[in-house]
Amino acid sequence: MENDYLTSVKKQFAYYKSLGEKTFEQLTDEQLYWQYNPESNSIAMIVKHMSGNMISRWTDIFTTDGEKPTRNREAEFTPSTPTRQTITETWEQGWQCLFDTLDKLTADDLGKIVYIRNQGHTVMEAINRQLAHYPYHVGQIVFLGKMLCNENWHSLSIPRGQSENYNADKFAQEKRKVHFTDEK
Repeated sequence: MENDYLTSVKKQFAYYKSLGEKTFEQLTDEQLYWQYNPESNSIAMIVKHMSGNMISRWTDIFTTDGEKPTRNREAEFTPSTPTRQTITETWEQGWQCLFDTLDKLTADDLGKIVYIRNQGHTVMEAINRQLAHYPYHVGQIVFLGKMLCNENWHSLSIPRGQSENYNADKFAQEKRKVHFTDEK
């Protein structure tokens, strides 16, 4: 069961990563750092935050606290106008750190204790914590993308008005085990 868990979480993280990337593809460079107001976050800020969190949480998880002293969380929320390439590189660095760590974990590691801000979590709890955190922010990215694109938005799930057709197609097929990334 533990190996199934690790496989499942990797697929779920990959799915949410792809939603962010499908959103980036629909946006101009300027839209990536647009802010609704000074209290809101741009997509670029959310990417900096997610990457900073991933690198901090998943680097040397068994030997150092998940909140690294080298992380500057406040700087993650400083408005800036990075290039698309910088945003993409920052995004990839964070996800690569996460996936590299997940790929090295074994079923025996899931019960081991790791620390985040000096609070102990099992590795499974730490993964679950981030499996809630990263999709939360990806949802913000998608929502911002949808607002910025308006009528030019290409749905990442079932488009409005298409639920009936989508469901009819699914129910016309034989039952099968589905992988998380197969479904919208």
